Amino acid sequence: MANDIQERVSVTSLPTVEVLMSTYNGMRYIREQLGSIYTQEGVHVRLRVRDDGSVDGTQSFLSEEQNLGRLQWYQGDNAGPAKSFWHLLCTASGADYYAFSDQDDVWDSDKLKVAVETIGDKSDRPALYFCQTQLVDENLRKLPNVTIHPTLTYGEALAYQFAGGCTMVFNEALRSILVGYTPQYMRMHDIWVYDVALAVGATVHFDPVPHILYRQHGGNVVGQQSSLYFRWKTRWQHVKRNERIRLHTAKELWNGFADRMTPENRNITRHVVNYRRSLRSKWHLLFGSDLQCADPTIAITSKIALLFNIF
Repeated sequence: MANDIQERVSVTSLPTVEVLMSTYNGMRYIREQLGSIYTQEGVHVRLRVRDDGSVDGTQSFLSEEQNLGRLQWYQGDNAGPAKSFWHLLCTASGADYYAFSDQDDVWDSDKLKVAVETIGDKSDRPALYFCQTQLVDENLRKLPNVTIHPTLTYGEALAYQFAGGCTMVFNEALRSILVGYTPQYMRMHDIWVYDVALAVGATVHFDPVPHILYRQHGGNVVGQQSSLYFRWKTRWQHVKRNERIRLHTAKELWNGFADRMTPENRNITRHVVNYRRSLRSKWHLLFGSDLQCADPTIAITSKIALLFNIF
């Protein structure tokens, strides 16, 4: 009896991380991922899952796990990953920290612990952590990595979307800011979270050490392809669709958070929003340092996109 009480006390004294997982036909890999979440060290994990319309047995499996007290799940309409994760975030039940999880990766046992310790107990200040991933194939064999060296600046975030949601952990202070505005345009939830965090001056930590095996396989909704051809092909597809991801994102950031931005970030956002109709704004972005990136090729492609009004 005493041991049971001691165990309950020790669990409740740990920081609580609410892990938010969106599933869709995930039976092939989900058992491994759930196992790695259940065995996280140094934190109290609460797992909430939204199923996005699976037809492969995922829902039955989630019900079994829920009956065992390991998670809570609910079914939603097929909305795609961005909207599915966003619904999870907006309906989260309250925790010290939050983490996004894909259905097909494998986490190191210290993934959440490292993130929480890095952020620290500063509940009054919004904070976000993300880390490098270790690419693996479908059998968890390591692949050549796509390493990133972000400057963690707002201008770079507008120019280049690279932060992986499956590595993110953030505190309640940031979540409360995020859920105060739902954008009409949101290409992916993780890009939006990263952009908002930097826009409002949150503390953002990047860990160059991987704490996740990021599985690459034919069923990935979003993978992390390393080839130059793949990256250029993706960018060209956005151009052909006339999508202007960065412009639309800047407009949403302005609509939702202009009053919370630093003066510098408001100025950058204003220039991006106006660059197509203001020669002064375009000139400022082309020849200034606002959109400076750690990756010089991204900086160059951003300038080209600005020049041809496809930024």
